Amino acid sequence: MGVLRLLVREKVNVEHDDRQLAALARGGDEAAFALLVHRHQAGVRRCAARILGDDEEARDIAQLAFVRAWENLAKYDAAWAFSTWVYRIASNLAIDVLRSRDSRDRTHAAHLRLVGESVGPSAPRDLAEGEVKRIFAELASCLTPHQRAAFVLREVEGLATAEVAEALGCSEATVRNHVFQARATLRKELAARYPEYLPKGGAR
Repeated sequence: MGVLRLLVREKVNVEHDDRQLAALARGGDEAAFALLVHRHQAGVRRCAARILGDDEEARDIAQLAFVRAWENLAKYDAAWAFSTWVYRIASNLAIDVLRSRDSRDRTHAAHLRLVGESVGPSAPRDLAEGEVKRIFAELASCLTPHQRAAFVLREVEGLATAEVAEALGCSEATVRNHVFQARATLRKELAARYPEYLPKGGAR
């Protein structure tokens, strides 16, 4: 889609906030939408990569998310941050991808933070990034798509619980439950597979 390749034009005031830009874009201003893409594409791609564990798929999902956003600007509710709305679109697309996969997990690119509190200070400081990715790939295979998405949005991207609920189209209580269950599963799997990385005293 051509709009995703537009350069940001000088006529679009960089001081406009996201809601103002979304209003301009809704009126057909492609340059305003291009600025929104410029502001948020890295975060959306990163979020999708952490949910999917695949950078190539994440790029496709991020691009498709912005295409969907452009096509559905009339549905954007300015009561929520534009970024939250795009995260919702991208998360739903990523969840669809996860659901379509075989049972074998193909996660390859997750960050150590996705393990959350499971890895304590006793974990080796020089743990190679590749090893971290491999470990999370194993652990994440035990999470449901919604648990993984909620955990990424809340614990990694730092969205408020209410924003995650809006992004995933569920209640705040459901988000809290998804995150709680994800943490518990990660701790359990870490204890079973890699007890040497647990905080002193083991899993609780």
